[in-house]
Amino acid sequence: MDRFMQAALEEARLGLAEGGIPIGSVLVHNGTIIGRGHNRRVQQGSAILHAEMDALENAGRQPAAVYRESVLYTTLSPCPMCSGAILLYGIPRVVIGENRTFLGEEELLRSRGVRVEVLQDEACIGLMRRFIEESPDLWNEDIGV
Repeated sequence: MDRFMQAALEEARLGLAEGGIPIGSVLVHNGTIIGRGHNRRVQQGSAILHAEMDALENAGRQPAAVYRESVLYTTLSPCPMCSGAILLYGIPRVVIGENRTFLGEEELLRSRGVRVEVLQDEACIGLMRRFIEESPDLWNEDIGV
C-alpha cells in the first residue's frame, strides 16, 4: 500500500475511533497531502461530511489549477455526491481502496475522463466489512437506505 492510501486508511481508522463511519480520504498535489479527512457525519451531525468532502474542505479554497493537478485517494468507492465534487473541481485521478463493500459512481467518473484506479486493498475491505456487520443501521443511514 502506498503512503497516500495508508494516510487515507489512517483517517478511516480515526473516524471509527471517534464513533463514526470508517472511510478516509486525502487530496494530494505534487506529492504532498494538502487535505485529509474522514467521514464525520455522525461526529458533526452533518448531512454531507463524507470522507472525500471532508478532505476537500480541509484542503481549503484552492485555485482551479491545483485541483486539475491533484489526486484524490479514498478508502471506499465514492458516492454520487463525492463523485460530483470530483467532477466539479476537475480532479483528474482517483485512487480507491476498495469497491467490494460499496460500488459508487466509478463509471460516471470514467465517462467524464477521470482516471479511476481500484486497489481492492484487503485492509480497506476488512475495515468496512467489520463495520457493516457491527453497525448495519448506521451504514444504511450513511448510504441512504
